[in-house]
This record gives sequence, structure tokens and C-alpha cells, in this order.
Amino acid sequence: MSKHVLTVALASVAVLLAGSSCSQKLRPMTADLVKAEPQPLEVVGGKVPVAVHLTFPAKWFPKNAVLTVVPILRYQGGEKWGAGTTFQGEKVYGNDRIVYYTNGSNATVNFSLPYVPAMSKSELYLNFKGQQGGRDVKLPELKVADGVIATEALATLAGVSPVIAPDGFQRIVKEAYDANIMFLIQQSNVRASELNKDEVQEWKYTVQNAKETPNQEVSVEVQAYASPDGGKELNEKLSASREKNTTAKLKSAFKQQKMSDVEIDAHYTAQDWEGFKQLVEQSNFQDKDLVLRVLSMYPDPEQREHEIRNISAVFSKLADEVLPKLRRSRLIANVKIIGKSDAEIQDMLEKYPSALTVEELLYAATLSDDAAQKESIYKLTMQKYPKDYRSYNNVGSLCLQRGDYESAHVWFDRALKLKDNAEAKVNLGLLALKDGDLSKATSLIAEGSTLPGVGDALGYLYLRQGDYAKAETAYGDVTTNNAAVAQILNRNYSKAVKTLEAIAKPDATTDYLRAIVATRMGDTSLAISSLQKALQKDPSLASRIDYDLEFARLRGMRDFSQLLRLH
Repeated sequence: MSKHVLTVALASVAVLLAGSSCSQKLRPMTADLVKAEPQPLEVVGGKVPVAVHLTFPAKWFPKNAVLTVVPILRYQGGEKWGAGTTFQGEKVYGNDRIVYYTNGSNATVNFSLPYVPAMSKSELYLNFKGQQGGRDVKLPELKVADGVIATEALATLAGVSPVIAPDGFQRIVKEAYDANIMFLIQQSNVRASELNKDEVQEWKYTVQNAKETPNQEVSVEVQAYASPDGGKELNEKLSASREKNTTAKLKSAFKQQKMSDVEIDAHYTAQDWEGFKQLVEQSNFQDKDLVLRVLSMYPDPEQREHEIRNISAVFSKLADEVLPKLRRSRLIANVKIIGKSDAEIQDMLEKYPSALTVEELLYAATLSDDAAQKESIYKLTMQKYPKDYRSYNNVGSLCLQRGDYESAHVWFDRALKLKDNAEAKVNLGLLALKDGDLSKATSLIAEGSTLPGVGDALGYLYLRQGDYAKAETAYGDVTTNNAAVAQILNRNYSKAVKTLEAIAKPDATTDYLRAIVATRMGDTSLAISSLQKALQKDPSLASRIDYDLEFARLRGMRDFSQLLRLH
């Protein structure tokens, strides 16, 4: 063979070897090359997230091939397609993920599909769209998962208590009224001018009025003081004498007012350093910080007085403006105003509703468990107090609870027009969750995150976000089906059991959740008995139980099969 012929032959072999990987056909992916997680699939935050792990072995992916992987979740009545992910061989000109022929590679495709209830009974497929050398390559689909666990979906808007705008009714209102009887320096006699001044006369009238008013109770305190100057021993005697003389004068005055039975609780403070400090803090003395520093540095009363007197420029101002205000007996009248009893409010609601205050009307609504009666009371409140937003919000809450979402929206909007309030915003946030607007719901519910009773709404929001730890924390000690769902999904089964046991009116969902907890904890006997109770309350659950993968380990058990046959 000539040298020229040999060269041509070798070149031809080289071309053939180089092109062998290109001539290799793009092959179907097999089950051993694909793994979907989790298994089974599960609803998280209203979506079905999936991670598909793909293995491309060495010398498997042709250098001139393109492969697009598309997830499809098929269920009765429909299917959902996810976004495709494209891979390319090393000789393809493009921007997709490269798979090298010689070494191959591993890849993970993450996607998330919006959940619909029919997906509980479903199959996940991967669709493969291939191209090689500019031509389409037909490849078979591959099934990679069966079914979706939808325990999260057992938490519903119907299980959320909307936020009620609270009443301000108080059965007992406590009020304190005070007046001061002032003394001259180092004197303890109660001067007539002090007893007759307007401040003290008004105080005595307040005591008398409270004593004579049927729904009020009154008690009296006397607290006598001496200013810190003059030494502790002297001030001890002085303040005690001031307390004694003040109490005697009050008893005499009460006797004249026919209030001898009003008890007087009397005390005295020898040196009113606390009052002295407060007055200095409130003053505009140039050197007041120096005086306050002395108070903090010297706990001993005599040393304090000595150090303050040493600040001569300041002490003269204190002697003129502060110390005289501390030579006093403080008179305190503690008045309890006792409101209407529940029976009185309910009686007036029937006979004279117009005589009730807005707080009493709103409180009256809380005394009934009947939704229609509550709504009637709130609408009565609107008529009498049309500018109070609370009754509008609360009617909206009743509409939301019975599933009349359109009317609920109208009432919440009216409440917001009357006043920018957090209660209506939280409730509108719940409606946004119903409509699937998670962003809007998050913003609105955050406006009322500190409201009493908002934990139910917050917990449901976090469930819809798929954040089960936050949901459980938000629910706290709330005992509802929704709270139990959060605890189950957060794997806190012991807490879920306690929650379900504490539900006042357990329904079919309560028993269904008991069965899920029992199954996860391995108690098949309790699981089956709980399912039996659930089916007795709601026979339509039979079809869900049949395909719910929460109960996969029960399938094949005779008691489980018999349970489904009976329903």
C-alpha cells in the first residue's frame, strides 16, 4: 500500500471514530436513571413541589443531541404541565445545560405545580422532547410517581375565626380621684383654708356622690408626707402627726355628710425622696442633673440632704419651689363604677335597646351563640351608632363564617371607609387567601398581627405559605382542626393529639385528622376506629380515604377493607 493510500485510510478511520458518538441515537430514559422526590408527592403551601434527579451515564448523551424534560401531573379530569428543562450535547450551539458525552453527569430538575383537589389521585410523568442533528426524536414518557398527599388541604377558610372588633364594656370601672392638703414648714395642723379650697371640696363631693350612687363603691386613702429636709427623726413625727390630723378632719367631715361608714386607710412617709426626685426631674433647674446624681450616689438620707445643702445655689431654689410641694397629705378616693349585669343588659336589649351604650350593645352580641341574633344586634348598633366601624366589621365576620364572601367583602370595605382599622384588614386578608392572592393576604394580615385573636388567621396564612413551624407557633394553644393540621405537618404529633382531644365540637374532619396522626404514629387500631367515626359523620369521605396515601400502610388490612366496603 502506498504512503498516500495509507494516509487517506487512517484519516477515514479517524473521522469514523470521531463521529461514532454523534451517530449514536438519543435513547429513552429508563426508571433506573430517574428519581422523583418526595415519594409520595405532597402539597406544600398550596403547590406540589417536586425534585427530579436525572442520571446521564457516561457515553449516553450524544454530542449533537438536545433533550427537553417536561413534568406532567395527570389526574381525573385534567393535567398540569410544568416548565421544561433543556439539556444539550457538547457540540450543540446553544445556552442550555451541557451534558458531556465522555463523563456524563447528574442533574436535578425542580418544579412546582399548583394544587387542585383532584391531584390526590394522580400520576406524575416526565415527557421527553428530543432532537438530534436537527431532527425531532420521538421518546416515550416515563411515570415517576403516584398520588399526592394533601393533608395540608384539610385546613380550610371555614375553619378560621375572623377577627371581631372588640367591645370596650367593663363590668367594673376603677377610677381614682385625689386632692392635696398642704402644710407649712415643720407644722402639722390642718388649716381651714386648705379644707375649704375648691380642690378639696370637689374631692369630698366626689366621695359623697359615689357613696350615694347605687352602682358605685368608694374607699378612701390618706397618705401624709414630710419633705426630705429637717432630719429623719423630726420628719417621722411630723408626717405621722399630719396623717393623724388629716384623718381626724376627714372623719369629722364625713360624719357631717352622714358618711361615717366610709373607711379611711391612712399611711405616712417620713421623707418623701421619691416625690422629691419626680419634682426635680420635671423641673427646669439648671443644675438638676447634679441633684439627681447626688440622689443616685448616696442612698443614706442624711448624707443625701447634706450633699444637696452643700450645693447652695441649687438648694435655695429647691427650698422655694420643690420642698413646699412635698409637705402634704394626699387624699385619694378609689371609686368603683359597677356596670350592668348580663341579665340586665339582655333585659334592656329586649325592652329598651336605645338605652344601651355602644359598648353595651357590642357586648350584648357576645352573650349569644346564635349567629342570626348576633347579626341583629350589630345591625341595631349600626342604626344607633352609624359611625362606629366595629359593628360593620363584625357583620362581615358573620358573613365570612357562613361562606357569604361577597357580602363579607362589602361590610369590611364599609368598616374601612369609616375608620382605617386592622380588624377589617385582617379579614380582607382572609378573603384574599380564598382568592389565591398570597401577596395581598400577607400584606393585609400583617397590619393586624398584634391584634388579640389574630393567631387563627396568622396560622392559616402560614399554612398557605407552607411554613408549618410558624403556623404552629401562631396557633399557640388554639384548639381547632386547622391548628392540628399545622402540628401534624410540623411532625408534632403529641401536640396534635392534645389539640384534637380538646376540640369542643369535633366533626368528621377532627376524626379524620385523628386517624392520620394515629397512622403516622403506628397505631393502626386507633386509625381505623377514628376513620369509622369520621365516616359515620360524613359518609362522603369514603372515596378520599380510599386513595389518601396517608393510609397506604392500612391497605390490605381486613378491617380497613371492610370499613370501605360498608361505606
